[in-house]
Amino acid sequence: MSTATSPATVLLDCGSGGKASQRLIADCFFRHFHNPILSAMDDAARLDLHGPLAMSTDSYTVTPLVFPGGSIGTLAVHGTVNDVSMLGARPRYLSCGFIIEEGLDFALLDRVTADMAAAARAAGVLIVTGDTKVVPRGACDKLFINTTGIGEIIADPAPSGHRARPGDVVLISGSMGDHGLTVMARREGLSFVSDVASDSAPLNGMVEELLRRTGDIHVLRDPTRGGLATTLNEIAGQSGVSITVREADIPVRENVKNGCSFLGLDPLYLANEGKLICILPQEKAETALEAMRASPYGAEAAAIGTVLDPDDGPAKAGQVILETPIGGRRLLSMLEGDQLPRIC
Repeated sequence: MSTATSPATVLLDCGSGGKASQRLIADCFFRHFHNPILSAMDDAARLDLHGPLAMSTDSYTVTPLVFPGGSIGTLAVHGTVNDVSMLGARPRYLSCGFIIEEGLDFALLDRVTADMAAAARAAGVLIVTGDTKVVPRGACDKLFINTTGIGEIIADPAPSGHRARPGDVVLISGSMGDHGLTVMARREGLSFVSDVASDSAPLNGMVEELLRRTGDIHVLRDPTRGGLATTLNEIAGQSGVSITVREADIPVRENVKNGCSFLGLDPLYLANEGKLICILPQEKAETALEAMRASPYGAEAAAIGTVLDPDDGPAKAGQVILETPIGGRRLLSMLEGDQLPRIC
């Protein structure tokens, strides 16, 4: 960080469009995000893309801004990279918009920006355009980030929440609830919730390997807000099917189980930021699991359930049934309300 020109905290002048703005952009954003497209400093970025495209946008408002396993910066990259990937696309470019509260510590902003740059490099994407606004104290909570991603669709047909079919197998790439519990524990200072860390990670490499090895995948989704249970309900509703999942086969780390038990939370409704759901034909399940487990982010990948015809199964269209370890069944409903505010 250029301490000769950068203030200790972000001032309203940094959003004026004048010299202070230019110093903020140069000392923080350009220093970390430097690439030829961004450095042209035009009003828009000139991109080189071919064929059908996937585009996604999301805003990140997590508190605290930094937590074990990541920060709002890693989330802003990973979340949008993963959303683009879920359409069977190869993410290429990101835009980023910063809304910064006056008085934010400049070193913290620099840390978050460095995290974003490192996450973008790891995911193989470029941050090519952006915007910065500085607002008065109290107008936002420290820092909000919006990212928009664009990529080339490489799957044909592309995965979709509408394409789950009876007989398909439901796979997940790893343990559930890590991110949600980590943010909750750090925000509330819960010292008894130990050794937990966010799973924030880019999944585009895993997705490409899945597509290469298996061909047609019916559904890809990342279970972020609302967790696994809510995302499966969304898929069942979109596809007009029912889904049954086996509780005993869903990986949840022991420390997450213990923390959720103490706090009265259900890990199946907690956010994940580095996991995906893959739904595909039964005969491709083992190949898909091998592809997931070959990724550094998929060692705990597991088959957890089946897609059913609602006319033949125990549930109606749009419903998800959880099979308990003792042989019982219960409805796994859509999340009502919000277990944990401000987690992504």
